[in-house]
Amino acid sequence: MSARWVPWAAMAAILAAVALIQHAIGRIWICSCGYVSLWHGDVWSSGNSQHLTDWYTLSHIAHGFIFYAALRFVAPRWSVAWRAVAALLLEGAWEVVENTSLIIDRYREVTASLDYHGDSIVNSFGDGVSMLVGFFLAARLPVLASVLIVLGMEALAAWMIRDNLLMNVIMLVWPLEALREWQMQGAPSGR
Repeated sequence: MSARWVPWAAMAAILAAVALIQHAIGRIWICSCGYVSLWHGDVWSSGNSQHLTDWYTLSHIAHGFIFYAALRFVAPRWSVAWRAVAALLLEGAWEVVENTSLIIDRYREVTASLDYHGDSIVNSFGDGVSMLVGFFLAARLPVLASVLIVLGMEALAAWMIRDNLLMNVIMLVWPLEALREWQMQGAPSGR
């Protein structure tokens, strides 16, 4: 194997390791509905975070843009591919932590995600790949374009599902009841 393929093999190994760790901690491989959709757009259903992509995919693409910027600053001498490996390690670590009972319970306790039960393994895989898409887009695009794309994704998610990466972080770290109430206004009646 040529040395230029080593980072790509490392990325594949990280995705596999995250899947195996999640399986070991009890995450399900696919949606309990028995099938995998390429896209699942209903954030209020039990299929949310269970299929390959969903509205929260935008947040994972944004992770890629953010990780690219941070790693370009922190490790400027590393190749883009090795910075992508580091970014995927960060993303994979978050996927594992996010799917522990500690964080799942926190989401259910302080956010509008009352019925959140964690991600399926296939959804976490999609999140990792989505982060890489954002990372490699950021590596190719001008800074202004990257910033505008992230802002646009945040605005789109806020408009469509009353949630996005910024709101998600706020609600996990410093929950605001007014924000939670606004998010719940988007919920189907009966919630």
